[in-house]
Amino acid sequence: MWIIVAIICAALAAFVYNYVFRTSGPNPFDIDTREPLKPLVTQKKEKNKVLKQGFLASKVPENLDAIVIGSGIGGLGLAVLLAKVGKRVLVLEQHDRAGGCCHTFTEKGFEFDVGIHYIGDLLEHKPFRCMLDQLTNGQLQWEPLDNPFDQVVLGPPENRRTYPIYSGRNRFPDELKKFFPGEEAAIDEYMRLVKKAGRSVWFLCLLKLVPVPLAKFLVYTGLANRLSFFFRMASRSVTEVVNELTENNDLRAVFSYIFGTYGNMPKDGSFSMHSLLVCHYLTGAWYPIGGASEIAYHMIPIIEKAGGAVLVRAPVNRILFNDNKEAIGVSVMKGQEEIHVHAPKVISNAGIFNTYQKLLPKELQAMPAIQKQLGMMKNGAGGLSIFLGLTGTKEDLGLKADNYWIFTEHNLDELVVTYLKGNREESARSVPLLFVASPSAKDPTWEERSPGKSTLSLVSFANYEWFEEWKDDKVTNRGTDYNELKQIFCDSILEVVMSVFPKITRDKVEFIEAGTPITNTHYIGAPKGEIYGADHGTARFSAECSATVRPQTPLKNLYLTGQDVFVCEIQ
Repeated sequence: MWIIVAIICAALAAFVYNYVFRTSGPNPFDIDTREPLKPLVTQKKEKNKVLKQGFLASKVPENLDAIVIGSGIGGLGLAVLLAKVGKRVLVLEQHDRAGGCCHTFTEKGFEFDVGIHYIGDLLEHKPFRCMLDQLTNGQLQWEPLDNPFDQVVLGPPENRRTYPIYSGRNRFPDELKKFFPGEEAAIDEYMRLVKKAGRSVWFLCLLKLVPVPLAKFLVYTGLANRLSFFFRMASRSVTEVVNELTENNDLRAVFSYIFGTYGNMPKDGSFSMHSLLVCHYLTGAWYPIGGASEIAYHMIPIIEKAGGAVLVRAPVNRILFNDNKEAIGVSVMKGQEEIHVHAPKVISNAGIFNTYQKLLPKELQAMPAIQKQLGMMKNGAGGLSIFLGLTGTKEDLGLKADNYWIFTEHNLDELVVTYLKGNREESARSVPLLFVASPSAKDPTWEERSPGKSTLSLVSFANYEWFEEWKDDKVTNRGTDYNELKQIFCDSILEVVMSVFPKITRDKVEFIEAGTPITNTHYIGAPKGEIYGADHGTARFSAECSATVRPQTPLKNLYLTGQDVFVCEIQ
């Protein structure tokens, strides 16, 4: 049996080398495009000239090579790579500013990031850092977070335990062993499994890149699972794996805490997906200098230099097809008018559900191949965000360049299940899990840009159904009941924050606002208020699903990009 497997592997390796590495055509990474660092632009008007270019038919470039729907990092990143090989790309964004979850907004003098909290794997020699440098011509700069970069807080106020999470391939486990004496074997085995699963992610990429017949062969012969540790562990939940390693409940929680970065409670989350995130931060954590909007700000000029454009307030209402079921462009709503824009390739960064269920004609939605992909995926968890503007510097408020993961107890699965199954008002009064970060404390340019002010970003989960009754109301006027529910969430979460950060008091709160799942639907187009796109549970990371949901769609000239194709994007 193993001789047969070895022969197949050798043949596969030869094919992959020829298919992937000898593909003809220009390479966007052939030339190092990093430029001398330019001064940071802090004036909003100047940045908005790049980030807020409104859609007009007259602004659409001629002779487009591709249209990208959505300006999140997946869409912009792909548009930049195409631009670097001479392609003219139009990126269309429904919101009033580019960037997707990398955009920022300002209220009462406070600038808030909506999605960027910390990025890992950014040592200068690392491929991920090289890629981001290439996507921004070296203009995007990064500030390392403190070490420890995460603090895991477990238990009620009268019995809180805090466990610092350090970066460093050796320091991370070594520090854990100091807090959990006698658990050395469990910690070492956890690290072995995490690293082995994380290093095997290349096979996930392979299944999405090789021709469909080969991908199917690897899946249905069982070779994908046999050859890849990633897929062998993908069907196992985080809870299942960590419970086999230790009986220590606090250590189980510390092994599992980072599930909030991909959106599945440990009993549902794939251990392989979990391993990717743990490995991602082993070498450290960073934050973009100047704030999250710097990412899109430095990508867009590269697209424009190649003759393309990034236009906002450009809601695509449908993808256009010819009689042969080939994508030929999109329709953009401008007021009550439909404006058709044509290109030989259409790439959707709008998510698999928006693309297939909202942008395709009904007869194409019904295609078995489309329905098969939709049947393999489900909507992710709804996100709840609280934006807190504070009077005082980071020193005044006791804020550092780190993150806090606060849980009311160590039984994480039970906490989340009880919370999400509860009455919405009761759950709002007792949110059991909370991510706390201070963008202002992480950004070394903040004090110069906003002296005497600080911000907190607070993130948790919430059921879309709790807010669904208000989804069709005007976003700025959803009524008293909606505002009262948001206020309950804000008040209960603020109490948690003040109990963990004693220097933060109510008199320091200058601004507080909540973004609910229906807020996410309005601003980032998330169908059910998801913050990480499609669900990242065990089913999604089966070999069959990974091979089926790929950049190429069943429709010619229509492609997918973004977090629904691979995994959730920049955090």
